[in-house]
Amino acid sequence: MIAAALALTAIAILIHVYIFALETLLWTKEKTNRTFGITREQAEQTRLFAFNQGFYNLFLAAIAAAGIIFYVMDAHAAGTALITAGAGSMAAAGIVLYLSDRRKLRAALIQMTAPLLALIFLLIGSSGEL
Repeated sequence: MIAAALALTAIAILIHVYIFALETLLWTKEKTNRTFGITREQAEQTRLFAFNQGFYNLFLAAIAAAGIIFYVMDAHAAGTALITAGAGSMAAAGIVLYLSDRRKLRAALIQMTAPLLALIFLLIGSSGEL
């Protein structure tokens, strides 16, 4: 179960690093505009907001990555805490996205499924350690 939790956390990290790239490096690109359902003008108007938002995604990915590193270095308590903080925030953000706009279900599921499953597997796998 722990291996699955770590693998799902790694997938969540990759997704959030990709979101970081979209929101910070590629925000005004046509393909990114289509992905987010915005016009070029809207992208220009929200560029700084998206840039900031992208870094939130990167920081969550970094927290979760640190958790994996700590966990595999046998610092299970610290690793679990960091994975829970990073993946938990990722999953919560996906829930908020969906609740704020029900049309964003697909995006919310992309954002929250891997971290939510990681948390479930981490809880099950860590139950003997708690």
